[in-house]
Amino acid sequence: MATTDLGDRRILAIVTNYGVEQDELVVPVKHLRDHGAQVRVAAVSDEEIRTLVGDRDPGETVRPDLTLADVDPAAYDLLLVPGGTLNADTLRLQDATTRIVSSFAASGRPVAAICHGPWALVEGGYVRGKTLTSYASLKTDITNAGGSWVDKPVVRDDEGGWPLITSRDPGDLEDFLGEIDAVLTGA
Repeated sequence: MATTDLGDRRILAIVTNYGVEQDELVVPVKHLRDHGAQVRVAAVSDEEIRTLVGDRDPGETVRPDLTLADVDPAAYDLLLVPGGTLNADTLRLQDATTRIVSSFAASGRPVAAICHGPWALVEGGYVRGKTLTSYASLKTDITNAGGSWVDKPVVRDDEGGWPLITSRDPGDLEDFLGEIDAVLTGA
């Protein structure tokens, strides 16, 4: 397998401080850092992030690099929105989340959202005209917001002038990360 060099790429992951699905945050962050990307994790507060496994079992804790309020979205090349039901439901209600997602979409920079992560895009109206996937329970929300939902491991949609990469759950991480690598390297 060829090594992907992401040494010149800056990635922003946005989460809340409780309830993010462990592997949907930890695995992509490690993968991107292992390939040289500079990854910053922004949370609602500067307190530790408590991840969960399967939305219920305690997972690892992660230290955020900054808060959502302190994010300058223009400083990053890709936005990563992990899932976890509690995380995504709380994240979509943060004004800073809508501001950050809006900045990426308006400037044509990619957004990668997995599992319940697309709720952040539904909330801001950013799935209209897009084809995407997610955890199955978001199908109705996505459809009602004007998106087309499909049941695939990963979907990339470049409509509207910005790439959106989505996946269903932690079982799709390999495909999800492969598509993130492809968009970051221009493949």
